[in-house]
Amino acid sequence: MGSKTKTAAAPATDTSLLRGPLLGIDAVAEALGVTSRHVQRLVSERRIPFLKVGRFVRFDPGALNVWLDQQRVEPVRSTPRDYAPWR
Repeated sequence: MGSKTKTAAAPATDTSLLRGPLLGIDAVAEALGVTSRHVQRLVSERRIPFLKVGRFVRFDPGALNVWLDQQRVEPVRSTPRDYAPWR
C-alpha cells in the first residue's frame, strides 16, 4: 500500500484579528467622554463589545465604531403645530 504523509496545515494568513492596536478602558473612556468606571459598568453589563486578553479587558476600535453607530438615536421630525400659543 502507498504511504500517506500528513501535511501540516498552513498557518492562517487572515489578519482580520490584528487590524490595529486594541484599546484599554481608560482610552475608551476618554474617547467617549465618560469615566473609566462607566466603561467598566458597560463591560460588566455586556452592553459594549470587548475582548478578554488574559485577565485584561480590551476593545477593538472597529467594533466600537459599529457599536456607536448602533447606539445612534435619530431625531424625530416634529409636525407643524396647528396653533401658536403666543398669539
